[in-house]
Amino acid sequence: MAEQQQMRFGDGAAYERMMGTWSRHAGGIFLDWLAPRPGQRWIDIGCGNGAFTELLVERCAPTEVHGVDPSEGQLDFARSRPCGALAEFHQGNAVALPFPESRFDAAIMALVIFFVPDPAKSVAEMVRVVGSGGSVATYAWDILGGGLPLEPIQVELRAMGITPPLPPRSDASRMDALLDLWTGAGLDAIETREIAVQRTFADFDDFWTTTLISSLGPLVAAMSPSGIELLKTRVRTRLPADALGRITYEARANAIAGCVSK
Repeated sequence: MAEQQQMRFGDGAAYERMMGTWSRHAGGIFLDWLAPRPGQRWIDIGCGNGAFTELLVERCAPTEVHGVDPSEGQLDFARSRPCGALAEFHQGNAVALPFPESRFDAAIMALVIFFVPDPAKSVAEMVRVVGSGGSVATYAWDILGGGLPLEPIQVELRAMGITPPLPPRSDASRMDALLDLWTGAGLDAIETREIAVQRTFADFDDFWTTTLISSLGPLVAAMSPSGIELLKTRVRTRLPADALGRITYEARANAIAGCVSK
């Protein structure tokens, strides 16, 4: 649990600059893939600062949206978004959702399942609060497959003999693990897909300062000045800039969806 706390963002604005942007890039593709019908009741579990919740409201014409997250700092930011006019945000836990059975038409967990200590229990909770025929879905960075947006820095840290922090249940981000979780929860009509997204930064400094708004920040700050410069040199070589100095690279996520049995 100590590692989970280290990885959790409490600052919604900082999260927005780093992972919020990546989340929207992947989330748009995810929602296009799900192609949900309008007028549904949604729960966004681990909603964080509301980056994905905002997409739900903008693109899916829901009648009701509830976001749940353990961080009040993140929830305060979420409530300040335009989606706050419709969405309601609650402090809560993914393995003990504060809602009755069959309360929603769809349950979503966006870039969260690898933070949950008991992923199977969190999926069971999604199934519990979704009515018969409803949708249960998630997408998660392919952490062990090198798909995390932090990977360009992480891979060079590992090459230097430094082990970067990972979410406590990184194993749950694998596609085979997600399939086991969805099958084990008794979900029907299970479908999967890989989501690949690119992001462009204005220059290397933009990439560097933005990406260090993450679990890597304290680790890199604790390195010696010479170690930091060596790391930056290695990462620059891995991410060559274009003619305008911009840095572009790809991150990948695994997505899965299934239906609650009728």
